[in-house]
Amino acid sequence: MTDIGTTADGAGKHAIGNREAHATRAIFFVSGFGAASWAPLVPVLRERLVIGDDLLGLLLLCIGIGSIVTMPLAGTLAERIGCRRVLIVGAVLYAVSLLSICFVDSFRVAVPVIFLFGGLMGCVDVVMNIAAVIVEQGIGRRIMSGMHAFWSLGGFVGAGLYGVWVGLVGLTPLQSTLIAAALMLTLTAAFGRYLIPYGGGGGTLIAIPRGIVAFIGVAAFIAFLSEGAVMDWSGVYLTAVRGMDLALAGMGFSVFSAAMLLMRFLGDRTTQKVGQCPVAVGGALLTFVGILLVMFAPVDALLYLGFFAIGIGSANIVPVFFSLMGRQNVMPVGTAVSAVSTMGYLGVLAGPATIGFVSAHTSLTTAFGMIISIPALLCYRTFKRIIEKRMMFMQLYGEKSGGQRSGDK
Repeated sequence: MTDIGTTADGAGKHAIGNREAHATRAIFFVSGFGAASWAPLVPVLRERLVIGDDLLGLLLLCIGIGSIVTMPLAGTLAERIGCRRVLIVGAVLYAVSLLSICFVDSFRVAVPVIFLFGGLMGCVDVVMNIAAVIVEQGIGRRIMSGMHAFWSLGGFVGAGLYGVWVGLVGLTPLQSTLIAAALMLTLTAAFGRYLIPYGGGGGTLIAIPRGIVAFIGVAAFIAFLSEGAVMDWSGVYLTAVRGMDLALAGMGFSVFSAAMLLMRFLGDRTTQKVGQCPVAVGGALLTFVGILLVMFAPVDALLYLGFFAIGIGSANIVPVFFSLMGRQNVMPVGTAVSAVSTMGYLGVLAGPATIGFVSAHTSLTTAFGMIISIPALLCYRTFKRIIEKRMMFMQLYGEKSGGQRSGDK
């Protein structure tokens, strides 16, 4: 086995190599697959419960609230019982909660079910990123974008298979989701044993960002706001505004995920060559161009090109954030990842819910464009300021050496 290293913080003597990297990638795939399997269920749930955009926005708010509750605690949980145990239990319950959404028949039942689903999604997302940071440190080379590429691969496969199962094979949403949950459980059982068994260093019970971690968290909030809106509202937008068939509800997210997949597989090499901030700034601008296409495209081909541009533009912003968490010395890795994830998911919390309220008083097109365009522009201005003032690099290790760590403890 090649590329074997040890833990970056010196905890224990566990060697980290390709086996641990592959296992972590599998969990990223499971997480993305679950998120994409949820996206086309949103319009189905809307029709079943017979609710408007405002109540649907409140329902989607439950995902963000559930994530916010678990994310600040996830780093400490991983430290105390280990990433392996948290990820295995979390992924199993994640799949079960996804399937349970298909049995929801009232708004009152939907609220706690989706809250639980969001909480499990948030916990798994935080801990898998902690594991990825530790594995990246142990191997000693950039792999974070590649890790997130498997999240995108899971999103692409999950959304695409839903269209195949429902549109071509003729399965019901319940049958499609049952297959999706079974695949998630199978992958967790196959790779769970190879996940790293420990967490990312000690810290406070609840992760509170400070210093450069707080600054990165603000940028994460901006980026996640746009991404959450695409995930939760693309299906509703395509069916309600563009008049597409329900079987095509997941196609916007599928194109978005395919673009992310392509760019994230190239992300580690690209970031190594041109730098982190140029990747983030250029990505923010491309995201904005994609939003304009989604809003005003006269034909479906340009509409999908817009989703593709959004995926390409936002692909490596989030991986850059988490890679930076392993290269700062302000907070332990586990609590830093928890803090940035929490702030990022505040964007997921705010974006989709705000779209619901705004669309109820204007239109879904107006709300979709406004909520996604604003963070794209803010993200550009934020990263432009980082480049000009070099604020981010003051407390980071190894930035001048092309992204290699130079002084880890």
